[in-house]
Amino acid sequence: MIRVLLADDEGMIRSALAALLRLEDDIDVVAECADGEQAVAEALRVLPDVCLLDLEMPGLDGVEVAERLQRRIATRCVVVTRHARPGVLRRALASGVSGFLPKSRGADEVAAVIRKVAAGGRYVDPEVAADALSDERSPLTDRELDVLRAGRRGETTGQIARTLSLAPGTVRNHVSAILGKLSVATRQQAVLLAEERGWI
Repeated sequence: MIRVLLADDEGMIRSALAALLRLEDDIDVVAECADGEQAVAEALRVLPDVCLLDLEMPGLDGVEVAERLQRRIATRCVVVTRHARPGVLRRALASGVSGFLPKSRGADEVAAVIRKVAAGGRYVDPEVAADALSDERSPLTDRELDVLRAGRRGETTGQIARTLSLAPGTVRNHVSAILGKLSVATRQQAVLLAEERGWI
């Protein structure tokens, strides 16, 4: 049996997918979680073979959950998303995610991806992969993207500095560079633009 943890903050989708996956002879849904923090805690407790993670969850998103789990347990992660932005795909693959697919896929296709990933393979939806190849790259450096990510929920310059172990002045310099490169007036506008383009 392939032991699966399912994490999605939309209860109806989560319970419906869990019910459909339980109809498969070789898949056992061992945990259902409503957010990223719960997914990390449950995965460490039940040690699933595969974690099926919604990208857009409150707190930790699916990629952040995958990053935390990759360092601690031998589970394989599949990220599902309603908006398969190419930049997010690159971030997911860089964090060690084994599968990436849109929520528009049927339960039978999701089950097939779970089997492939559980067997050691990888799966990226072909349409998402094609979009990623044609998408523009971020003009921001990795450190500038870190600053945006650390401040995406309105954190102060001081909080960002502490999170990234930087001096507040260094954070301000990065923010200034970001605003110039993206031609926006505020850090929040920069965050929105970077999220829309899938850079963070």
